[in-house]
Amino acid sequence: MNCYLTFNQIYTINEKNLSITERFTQKFRGEIKVKDKFIKAQQEKLTLGAIDRRQFMTSAIAAGIAIPTALSLASDAIAATPKKGGKFRMGLGHGSTTDTLDSGTSENHFTLVNGYTFGNHLTEINSDGKLVGELAETFESDDGKTWVFNLRKGVEFHNGKTMTSEDVLASYEHHMGEKSTSAAKGSLSPVKSIKADGKYKVIMELDSPDTDFPYIVSDYHISIRPAGDMTSGVGTGGYIVQSFEPGVKSVLKRNPNYWKEGAAHFDEVELLSIVDPNARQTALISGEIDAMDRVDLKTINLMKRNPNINIMQATGTAHYTFPMRLNVDPFGDYDLRMALKWAVDRQELVDKILLGYGAVGNDIPIGTANYFHNSDLPQREFDADKAAFHYKKSGHSGKIQLSAADAAFAGAVDAAQLMANSAKKAGIDIEVIREPNDGYWSNVWNNDAKGWCACYWGGRPAETMMFSAAYVAESKWNDTMWKTTDSAVKFNKLVKDARKELNESKKRDILYECQRLIYDDGGLLCPLFNSYVSANSKKIAHGKIAANWDSDGAKCVERWWFA
Repeated sequence: MNCYLTFNQIYTINEKNLSITERFTQKFRGEIKVKDKFIKAQQEKLTLGAIDRRQFMTSAIAAGIAIPTALSLASDAIAATPKKGGKFRMGLGHGSTTDTLDSGTSENHFTLVNGYTFGNHLTEINSDGKLVGELAETFESDDGKTWVFNLRKGVEFHNGKTMTSEDVLASYEHHMGEKSTSAAKGSLSPVKSIKADGKYKVIMELDSPDTDFPYIVSDYHISIRPAGDMTSGVGTGGYIVQSFEPGVKSVLKRNPNYWKEGAAHFDEVELLSIVDPNARQTALISGEIDAMDRVDLKTINLMKRNPNINIMQATGTAHYTFPMRLNVDPFGDYDLRMALKWAVDRQELVDKILLGYGAVGNDIPIGTANYFHNSDLPQREFDADKAAFHYKKSGHSGKIQLSAADAAFAGAVDAAQLMANSAKKAGIDIEVIREPNDGYWSNVWNNDAKGWCACYWGGRPAETMMFSAAYVAESKWNDTMWKTTDSAVKFNKLVKDARKELNESKKRDILYECQRLIYDDGGLLCPLFNSYVSANSKKIAHGKIAANWDSDGAKCVERWWFA
């Protein structure tokens, strides 16, 4: 009996207008592709301990794999099995002296990775990009308005306290209370009430249905902490904070009582804020650190030649932006904003700043990796005539200051200079202000003293989540201050409509319109969607790399191990 018959049941092709030979070729290739996918899945199960060696061999042979090949595949999978031990040191291209262990204040990748290392959330995005329960074992809703989160039992905080619904309620009050300063406050504004139903069930009532709400509770800001202690770094995560120096380093040790199986393999972890990309690269090459984020693409070929270093690339929803604050002159003028958007040579930025590791942006924060990406919007390209037309119409004259630092993203200063050069062709004078890396996120970004600057966003898996994080009027991180124009008012209403819409086609229409409004009227200049490019020592092993954040979904410390 042909071993491919099993795979034929799940493999189909369009045979219309194909010759017999073409049909056979496509069918054969399809069977091979499905078989390879099946074997890789079995290898992953063996690596994670879900099946043993005998079970793997049985399934491989049944799939038509020769015994010697099956043995080799089994050996590779076993070699990749996570191992405990060692001290993991990572250099991160972010960090500020204003950093804290309060997840509500987290605003850069240094605090983001820290937060995921010692804390957990009700839900999370796994390595496959799927939303799954974390501290909530299950979550459910019949109408999108009332959400029930069934908590895992037996989960302990680092202080020995067992997590219950009391802690979840206290954590959410920290982020959504009247006096809260949490960056998640805007995202949680639809929550009308939250209550406990026993020790292990939490019920959240929204002001209107929101089918994306389980994504919102995965937000890295909304870490679950013990009632009465929201800021010290006590969590339920795989590592326990030993020391924390804002903008410098964090030292953590493995949590011996971590509730997740097959996670948190290192004995000790040291997370270092190394903002300068050359310093991070030097530290990795010299062996002072084991991994780094945000590889400087100008030197990536040099790093690729190093036999001890792996380069990793993951493409997701991340993007680089130059937000214009509408409440700061001259960016409140529509034509001035349009002039600057048409004055950017986006492809030049992809070629010279990203060196091909990314794609052009179109002044919306939703990328092609998102399900409801509006591909109907015409792609903006450099057009000196259109830029000059809108600039003249704005009535502005003189220099326009653009603040940038490589703390925003590697190559941000160079990108700003390229933008200034292309704008000159339209008669627009952009003055690039090179800001200090230290303190950039507190002194420059999202600050009325600087009306236009460079920024980066990791993106969000759900469109309404991205809008809530940075574009709705009540968001603390509305870095364009796009709030009061007619389009902004309409946008805010539509975001609420999108949250409650249960019909997918109608939801798509609403989200497309939200993107069009930002594209047409907003202060967002988004010329680039960047790939996550990081590097690590070949001593590091890992499974599938997530693309929802840099550094394996910012959960590398929990997911990686020493080979």
